[in-house]
Amino acid sequence: MYEGLLYTHSLLRYILLLALVLAVVNAFMKWQGNKAFTPLDNKFSLYAFIFSHIQLVLGLALYFISPKVQIALVEMPEAMSSTLMRYWAVEHITAMIIGIALITVGRVRSKKQSTDLGKHKQVAIWMGIGLLIILASIPWPFRGFGNGWV
Repeated sequence: MYEGLLYTHSLLRYILLLALVLAVVNAFMKWQGNKAFTPLDNKFSLYAFIFSHIQLVLGLALYFISPKVQIALVEMPEAMSSTLMRYWAVEHITAMIIGIALITVGRVRSKKQSTDLGKHKQVAIWMGIGLLIILASIPWPFRGFGNGWV
């Protein structure tokens, strides 16, 4: 079960990143071009919102069954002095929750705006910041946290 969840969570990151990039780039371009907010624009932000929350649910499930995290939680003082254990026990989950919260704020705030410009601006800013935090917190292979591209 753990391996299947981990594989799904790892693959879904690419779908989430694609949805976020599409939503942010589209919103930024339309914000700067003062374009109308269309149903397609709404779908871009909706898909980013949905995939981020699916990732959150999978990530939380993994957090509570991951052997790495379980060891770190039992041996918290030692985990805090280890870059690898601290990353999995604290840093990754905290940054991802913050990133997803910002994506949620962007979606909700854009829906409350009365102007098209305001809707694009909220999506571009909030989801853009969320995207940056998520990109910085993914355990990319070059960061040395033991995960591959998938």
